[in-house]
Amino acid sequence: MISTVVWGTGNVGRAAIRAVEAHPALDLAAVLVHNPDKVGRDAGELAGLDGTLGVAATDDIGTVLAAGPGAVVYAASGDIRPDEALADIVRAIEAGAVVVTPALYALYDPTNAPAELRDPVLAAIAAGGGSLFVSGVDPGWGNDVLPLLISGLGTTVDTIRCQEIFDYSTYDQEDSVRNLVGMGQPMDYGAPMLWPDMPTMVWGGQIRLMARALGVELDEIRETMDRRALESTVRTSTMGEFAAGTQGAVRFEVQGIVEGEPRIVIEHVTRIHPSCAPDWPTPPDGAGAHRVVIEGRPRIEVTVEATDEGENRSAGGNATAVGRLVGAIDWLVAAEPGLYDALDIPLRPAVGKLGRKHA
Repeated sequence: MISTVVWGTGNVGRAAIRAVEAHPALDLAAVLVHNPDKVGRDAGELAGLDGTLGVAATDDIGTVLAAGPGAVVYAASGDIRPDEALADIVRAIEAGAVVVTPALYALYDPTNAPAELRDPVLAAIAAGGGSLFVSGVDPGWGNDVLPLLISGLGTTVDTIRCQEIFDYSTYDQEDSVRNLVGMGQPMDYGAPMLWPDMPTMVWGGQIRLMARALGVELDEIRETMDRRALESTVRTSTMGEFAAGTQGAVRFEVQGIVEGEPRIVIEHVTRIHPSCAPDWPTPPDGAGAHRVVIEGRPRIEVTVEATDEGENRSAGGNATAVGRLVGAIDWLVAAEPGLYDALDIPLRPAVGKLGRKHA
């Protein structure tokens, strides 16, 4: 069994605890938390399981890493603390752990990552013998292995489009929704996630990774951006009121340009209420979905809907993204130390998981 630490117990961390507990090759060794109110609470309780797991959350990072865990699922946010997240991850790799995380966007495609991110990770791998695999919660598989797999089914391929289409009203992360994305803010509010070049910083690595897998050269990466205001005030169950006239929907594309045309596209369509921008793409049930569309011959469209924590679509997306990360751990442990990407990690069937129950 591979001793595994889950670092962080938010939207991603909760799913990570459940995924580690259910994996037949992994043993949940520790759970690291930042909030003092969570210290001492059982991991099963923090993960929303029916039973306890006998692992009490702690904030003692040094002691946990000194125990030499085989793997760390780094589930703490890197959105507003990228330097701290990098430092934490480097520390875990130096301790000899395999680390999987969605926190460092630029390392989705390590080949083209900036040296200031890649070099500390490579130095930590050389010093400690650990490894790192970064994949997104948007979800990563929806912007790399799934579209690449489907592209291989076509006779000809004109464009590959990866879509995330979500109603944010059920998303339990108010700071990100209001302040990073700008939902409920005045239309002239400069939401950090919508700054020019920010979508490329986050999703450009996945565009480059797909281009590399497809054997094509990118001319450049472009962005498009569209925003809509709420026509009437709406109230959500998780985040309260969003006023009429404030931002209610965002649609942007990160486009990989090949021979002058957008050929590889990652598109996000997000709303705080279904009434906003009804002419934009919508998920089948109105809540949320991930979709891949291959324009070519034949035209192929695959829509994935996942639910977790009740009927929560955003939690379902997080859970599948975490499943990709946690499912890679035993492969990474068996592999040589290194900095890996989604093209390196094979598809992992659910060996030993069929019929397995949570505590």
